[in-house]
Amino acid sequence: MQILQASLYGLPLSLEIRHSQQCLFYSGELVSEQPHGEHATHQFVAAGMQAELTLEMLPGTQKMRYQLSLDGQATQKEEFLLPAEPSRKGTIGLLALGFKLFKSAKVVKAALAAASVAGYSWLFSIEFALVLVACLVAHEYGHVRAMQYFGIKTKGIYLIPFVGGLALSDDKLSTRWQDVVISIMGPVFGLLMSLLCLLIYTLTGHELFAGAAVIGSLLNLFNLLPILPLDGGHVIKSISFSMRSWLGLCVCLLGMVFGLLISWYFGLALLVFFIFIGALEIVFEWRSRHQSYLVPLNRYGQWVSALWYLVVIGGHIAVIYSFADTDHAILALPMQILSN
Repeated sequence: MQILQASLYGLPLSLEIRHSQQCLFYSGELVSEQPHGEHATHQFVAAGMQAELTLEMLPGTQKMRYQLSLDGQATQKEEFLLPAEPSRKGTIGLLALGFKLFKSAKVVKAALAAASVAGYSWLFSIEFALVLVACLVAHEYGHVRAMQYFGIKTKGIYLIPFVGGLALSDDKLSTRWQDVVISIMGPVFGLLMSLLCLLIYTLTGHELFAGAAVIGSLLNLFNLLPILPLDGGHVIKSISFSMRSWLGLCVCLLGMVFGLLISWYFGLALLVFFIFIGALEIVFEWRSRHQSYLVPLNRYGQWVSALWYLVVIGGHIAVIYSFADTDHAILALPMQILSN
């Protein structure tokens, strides 16, 4: 940054600040270098004469006074204003604001929801994207309502483009029954949403709602697979770990193998990532099995959980099966997947 420019014997004299150093150039050559501060003195030779440039910061101002002397005789004496350093306040302010917005849950939720709608619109249409997002929100709202029923604080619903959604909580679970109810209420609300779309389709004949019903049920059915960290995996884990820990481990491992077979058969690479996350959860669950604070399900709770799980699965299969004879490619797709 150049702070001073003058002329001596018709040749340019300039002073620049580089890396907290004052660099004095005469006729384009570096003739002196001093640390930048409130006072500085530069000595050099100009036209065979001893030259000296002294600088002094004026207290309380952004001004400096310089004096140029030749052989001890002052020839120039002036004051000049230091150029303002490039302001970083605006940039830092914008970065701070951006960080605060990023931390704001509402902004993150809105951004993820918009990205989900945009992504599904790209795949299908804006109308179908909105209905599909509504089905996903219904599913996650089921989890949230179950958490609220047990008095668990929630962080809300986050939609994840091309993946689905996520309902987060602030508190930990205390019983296996809570895990079962919270996990299965998502597919239950998803089933209610599919049935509602099916009813609207029956009344209006609009295939948009038929597609939302079968695709929504297919997504919920996928979520009910006995694979951690999917909802079905949590239900099966809570039931099996309430019997014996080793049985829970075996059942969860079988679920992982089942999931790997599905991912290989259908080419679902993302499912492999879910299975990896689930494997970590199984490891942590098994290692802490003797210190687990979760109250296990009694025999009655185990049977109720298993029956509830199977009924919800049957409900979603029924919605999909209702379009088994259709000629519409999208409406018949879920049934073709189940047939495979």
